[in-house]
Amino acid sequence: MLELSALQTGVRLVPLSLALLISAIGVPRLWPKASPRRVVRVGLVLLLAATVLLIALLDANATASVVTVPLLIVGLGIGALASQLGAVTVSAVPDEESPEVGGLQNTALNLGASLGTALVGSVLIATLTTLFLQGVLDHPNIPDSLKSQAQVTFGAGVPFLSDTAVRTALEANGVDASTTQAVLQVNADARLAALRASLFVVALVAAIALFFTRWIPAEPPGAPAMVPKDAGAMDPQIQSE
Repeated sequence: MLELSALQTGVRLVPLSLALLISAIGVPRLWPKASPRRVVRVGLVLLLAATVLLIALLDANATASVVTVPLLIVGLGIGALASQLGAVTVSAVPDEESPEVGGLQNTALNLGASLGTALVGSVLIATLTTLFLQGVLDHPNIPDSLKSQAQVTFGAGVPFLSDTAVRTALEANGVDASTTQAVLQVNADARLAALRASLFVVALVAAIALFFTRWIPAEPPGAPAMVPKDAGAMDPQIQSE
């Protein structure tokens, strides 16, 4: 979309990495007795807020700088999650079972990342394909011959192409300038809508995850169990002692 190189894309991801590192290290150091449930909820809320913000900021004239603040917030949210989930998971089992639990956690993280990427990618391509083909078929300035060719070529899925790639392909096939401009506009509109749809899926998953935080412990690992104030009055053995 923005036609950035691999190096330029990597530079744009630096804020996310730095924020993640600062959050993952800083939360346990600054708030060692913080409630894991609360920290995880804050992390998910940050992820949700960053995704909603990015959806709101995306438009046809957006530049690469539009992702800076959302990525900072995403990094803080992921770092907050990372600072708690590992310790909570390992502390839930005896020490001799910690390696197995750590392995299962890493497996679950990799599986979740793969499934999440597949889900978001599927929504992105499906939305892009539907909107692009519909836009081409409904556009009055695109000839019927090109509409038929588009249905045959992109019926199985429209790739996420930059304006330069689309223009080069159309010019190579002898398409005139006005038709090329019409296809470019359809592609840009479909691409933007597909990005928003895929980000909406991310926001929805983050919102659903908030519901499941109720099963995360409220006390940090290693904290002494809370004893009711009237426990002695309720236990006859304690009273006799």
